[in-house]
Amino acid sequence: MPGAFRRVMVYLGLVDDDYEDYEQYEDPQPVAAPPARPQVRSAYAPEPNDMTAGVRTLPREPDPTSGISIQSRPAVVRPIQPTQATKVHVVVPASFNDAKEIGDRLKENQPVILNLQNVEPDLRRRMMDFSSGAAYVLGAHLEKVGDRVLLVTPSNVEVSADEKRRLQERGLFRP
Repeated sequence: MPGAFRRVMVYLGLVDDDYEDYEQYEDPQPVAAPPARPQVRSAYAPEPNDMTAGVRTLPREPDPTSGISIQSRPAVVRPIQPTQATKVHVVVPASFNDAKEIGDRLKENQPVILNLQNVEPDLRRRMMDFSSGAAYVLGAHLEKVGDRVLLVTPSNVEVSADEKRRLQERGLFRP
């Protein structure tokens, strides 16, 4: 223990370090090297004497003498599906059981207008919570389009100008 305490005091600079306290340093004994493994050359590894060690060239055609086979990669690029312009479904909830209808329509990629104008406050809050949760989970867009009126649009669907005009005539959409 006195040795540890002294080392702490030396570390903190409270006492001078006595060099004779250290043990003599001995050279380590050489360790035998492990047996060499046979060299296996990869098709993508550069030649050992190649001056372009940082450049990797890939063979275009399989060489039957090298034993290298080329496997094609699966397609990563997927085509983008065009956006759809569909009719908007209007829901005026009478009870919380109508929330299922909103979820079903969103899963079918159909936009939904949620008219909460004549709904009691407790049901209105629950329907807004459900709609925002469903929009988040399905990647849909939730937008307030009128006084207590919400438009929930799936991510790959847009509401056409004609449909917006029709909803505006019914008092469910304001630009």
